[in-house]
This record gives sequence, structure tokens and C-alpha cells, in this order.
Amino acid sequence: MSYSFMSPPNAARFVLSNATVPAVTVAGFTGPSNEGLVKADIVVADGLIKDILPAGTAPAEFAKADMRDGMVWPTFADMHTHLDKGHIWERRANPDGSFMGALDAVRSDREANWSAADVRKRMEFSLRAAYAHGTSLIRTHLDSLAPQHRISFEVFSEVREAWKDKIALQAVALFPLDFMVDDAFFADLITVVRETGGLLGGVTQLNPEIDSQLDKLIHAAAGNGLDIDLHVDETEDRQVLTLKSIAEAVLRNGFTGKVTAGHCCSLARQDEDVARATIDLVAKAGISIVSLPMCNMYLQDRHPGRTPRWRGVTLLHELAAAGVPTAVASDNTRDPFYAYGDLDPVEVFREAVRILHLDHPLDTAARVVTTSPASILGRPDIGRIAVGGPADLVLFSARRWSEFLSRPQSDRVVLRKGKVIDRSLPDYRELDTVIGA
Repeated sequence: MSYSFMSPPNAARFVLSNATVPAVTVAGFTGPSNEGLVKADIVVADGLIKDILPAGTAPAEFAKADMRDGMVWPTFADMHTHLDKGHIWERRANPDGSFMGALDAVRSDREANWSAADVRKRMEFSLRAAYAHGTSLIRTHLDSLAPQHRISFEVFSEVREAWKDKIALQAVALFPLDFMVDDAFFADLITVVRETGGLLGGVTQLNPEIDSQLDKLIHAAAGNGLDIDLHVDETEDRQVLTLKSIAEAVLRNGFTGKVTAGHCCSLARQDEDVARATIDLVAKAGISIVSLPMCNMYLQDRHPGRTPRWRGVTLLHELAAAGVPTAVASDNTRDPFYAYGDLDPVEVFREAVRILHLDHPLDTAARVVTTSPASILGRPDIGRIAVGGPADLVLFSARRWSEFLSRPQSDRVVLRKGKVIDRSLPDYRELDTVIGA
């Protein structure tokens, strides 16, 4: 094991002194701020954060690791991933990079290869990478057409138990809402989701039955105590705006569970008055929105021989200004929907800043991969630095935003319960047995 830029004390009690911390991630501490960054001493005792003090004021008797103004973040929350699809690119590529090409490639690969052993191998590989990067909470969508729903949810349940002390895992059933017409399938899917503590998901599509489909989904969720997380309007077609229908359905049915909508790309294609009215409905309905900037920029507005004209992301600034809970996440990893990625929230954050213009100022930007997704996922104990909470921290040599966002931060140090973890990333060769050399 190697400690890249520093080695914290191997002691039950120690101080991370002269640390720079994103203020939005710290509970119960204030100090002079520079673009949302504050200086502090973080006292760790017996795996917990014992105190957060002004820089340079920690008790002298504690062992010290001088951060020299380097950043300390909480561990990350990645609220929209696809662990079941990950790392199939070499086995089933998407040569034209299109959305339809991705759908076809994944369907073919799923039908041919997604045994329990295959899904488990790739899922475990992804989690090892995410853990090494400093993630402690992940929500994954699982392709849930029969018979895959039973295969993948069973694997997920076993993996969730095995990883419970490292990464908290949640799962969402992903399927086209059209398939709810098959009552036997839908009833069985609800049973699987309920028994595994999952969420109902789905892909909304513009069609004459969208309102009745949403009503049926919401009634099923309400009757079984389930929350909802949907794939919404992942298109550049401005005629498609099912986000409005979802908000209306939540309000119409008086649904009190949590509803999350991912992507929502076409919202950015609307006239200002339509976008504003939709955002107001989303806020009123209490829906949370997650943007997937890397995957959406990769897929959206892709046409052969033509340079893309827009970024593919939703109206994150406008949604946040309206009081809508918002976050960003990894989405797909090395599969036909996105050929790249490593479930690294630092990369997601860095690219989100560029793509969504989260900068100038960056004062609250850190929330989109920490406090905001953790709260949306019902885990406000994660993604925060708080006295009494676990010392689950990510340490960086970068002192300022420009330094943090200009390099991949591959020399970071990850602490879990105050102890340094091995940050060795899994070797892609380990996947040769399922993907092929």
C-alpha cells in the first residue's frame, strides 16, 4: 500500500491540521470563507470526528498530520449508476455512439450474457473502483425485464450485504413503463423490489397512455411503500416533455413517497415559458433531479459527421434556484451508453463544473456529489463532515479550486473510520474471463 502525498498518523486519535474544507459539506462549523472554502483542524478519535476547530487550534497532545492547506472532503454519494451494465464495452460496443445503438447493444448483451456470475463479476469490479476513489453511497438502476429482474436483484442483494461496511447500496428496477400491461410480470417485479428493499423505476416515453401509466406506477409504489426513480426525457426532441406529466401525476395522486427524475435533457430545449412552468410544477411536486453530464454530453446531439450543437444536460441552475433538490452522478461506465468512466466522483464533479458551468463562484458546487445526493437518497449521515460522524474522509493535496479541478487528484488519500484504505484500483485484466481478452 502506498500513501501518495501524505501519510496520516496510524493512531486512535489524531488531527488533520490546517485543512481546507468545502464549507457546504461541514456541519456545525463556520469560519472565514474564500469561494466556499474554509480552514479547519479536524480531530479524529476512535474512527469518529471528535471536533472541528479553527485551523491551528487543535490540542497539542494529539498526533498531527499537517494538510498544509490541502483539501479534506467527506466521502462521496453517487446516486445514479448502472452497475449491471458496467464494463461490457469490449464485449458489445456501440460503434456509432448513438442512443438507439446503445439500446440495441445492451439488449443483445443482456440476452446473451447476463448470468448471475457475469453480473456479479462486473458489479464487484465497479464497486472496488468506486470504493478506492472514495465513494460510500451508490444507487444503481438494474435492467428489470423478465427474467433478468430476478437474476440481477438476487445478485444485488448478495453484493449489498457483502459490501455493507464499505458502500451503502440501493437498487432501482429499470424497465419500459409499457411493460406494466403484463399484470403478471408487473406483480412479480413489485414483489422482487419490495422484498429486496428497492425502488420502482422505469423509462417514461411520450405516448397517449403516459398519464395512466404514471398513475398505475404511483399507485403500485404507494400501495407497497416504495419510492420512485425514473429515467426521463433523455432526448433532444423538444416535443418530448414527460417531466411535466410526472409532476402532474405526483400532485394528482397525492403521492407522499420520494420521486427522483434522472436526465431530463429535453427540458433544456424548451422555450423559457414552458421550461419555467415545468420547473415550477417539479418544485411543487417535490421531485428531485439528477443530471448525468458525462453520459448526456456523450450521447445527446450525436449525428454522423456533424459537430454537436448543445451539451445534452438539463437546466440544473434553474431547477436549483426554484428549490428543487439537484445533484450529478456517474451514470454508465464503459458500456454502450458511455464508453468511458470509472465511477470516480472527482471526475464527475470536474466535468460537471465544466459542462454545467457550476463555477464562478464555486462556493456551493461541492454539494452536487456529497450532501445533495446523500440527502436525496435518504442518507443525510453520508457526504458530510460532522462531529460525532464517522471519519470517512478524502484528502487531497490541492489547496484551491483551480488546483483541485486541473488534475485528476490521483494522489488522494481515503480514510474510512479514520484509517487509510488501500486505493489500488482493480486491473481490467480481471474482467477477461467474462469480457474476453
